[in-house]
Amino acid sequence: MRRLSVLLCCAVALCSCNAISNLVHDDQVVARVGDSKLYKSELERFIPNRISVEDSVRLAEQYIHSWAMDELYLAMAEAELSKAELDVSEELESFRRSLLKYRYEQRYINERLDTLITDGQVRDYYAAHEAEFALKRPVLKVRFVDVMKASPNKDAILKMMSSREYNDVQRADTLAKSTALRYFDSSDNWMDAGELARSFGLDYTEMLSLLKADWIKYEPEDRDDMMAAYVLEIRRTGTAPLEYCASRIRDILMSERKHELMNSLERDLLKDALENKKFEVYQDE
Repeated sequence: MRRLSVLLCCAVALCSCNAISNLVHDDQVVARVGDSKLYKSELERFIPNRISVEDSVRLAEQYIHSWAMDELYLAMAEAELSKAELDVSEELESFRRSLLKYRYEQRYINERLDTLITDGQVRDYYAAHEAEFALKRPVLKVRFVDVMKASPNKDAILKMMSSREYNDVQRADTLAKSTALRYFDSSDNWMDAGELARSFGLDYTEMLSLLKADWIKYEPEDRDDMMAAYVLEIRRTGTAPLEYCASRIRDILMSERKHELMNSLERDLLKDALENKKFEVYQDE
C-alpha cells in the first residue's frame, strides 16, 4: 500500500510539472497501481478542450487520484474478500436484466406515448379533482423590486410598477432592470407565498403581515436597500387557481399515460405468451 501511494504521488507530480499539453503526444502511462495502468489517451478524453493549462493540470490530478483510489479499493477487496464475496455474477445478471428491461420499456413508451395534452383535458382533470389542489399557502400575482433606499429612481419605479397601464409597466421594467438590484414581474403568473418570501428573506407569514393597500414593503435596518412587491391579486385559502395547477396536472396526465402503457405492455406480453405456449404454470397432481 505504501508503495502504491508513492506511485500515485509521483504520477500526480509528473502531471503537475509537465502540464496536460505534454501528456497527449504518445499513449504512454501516466500512472500505475499494481498491474493496472492509466494511459494518456484516457486522461485526454477527460480533459475538456479550450481550458487553461492550470485547469487542465487540476482536472488531470483529480482524475488520476480518483482512478488510483478505485484501483486501490479494488486491489484491497480482491485481496481481503472471500471467494464467495468476490462472486458477483448473480448481481451482475440481475443488473443486466433490469437494465435491458428498462431500455425496452423506454423505447416502447417513446414509440407509443401521446404527448399532446389539451387545455380541455387539463380543465376536466382540475374540475374532477379539485380537492387535490387545496392551497397549503397563499398564492399571489405580484411585481417585485429590490432597490437602494437612496436611489433617485425608487419612487418612479414604485409608481409605475403599480400602474394598470401597459406602457407604465414597461417603463418600470426597463428602469428597474437598469438601476435596481433585482426586479421581476409575475403579474401574469401565480406565485407561491413561500417563494416570494425568499426574495424578501422572510418567512411567508411575516411577509404577509406587511401587506398593506396592495403593497408589501420591507426595509431592513442594517441594509441600504428596500424591497417591495405590488400585489395585483392574492388567494389565501380554498382551491388553487387552475393556471397555478396546470403544469402539475400535465405531469400527472403524462404519468398516467405512461403507467397505462406499461400495464398494456404487461397484459400483451402475458397474453401472447399464454396463447403461444411460451408460458405455463404447472399444477401439482
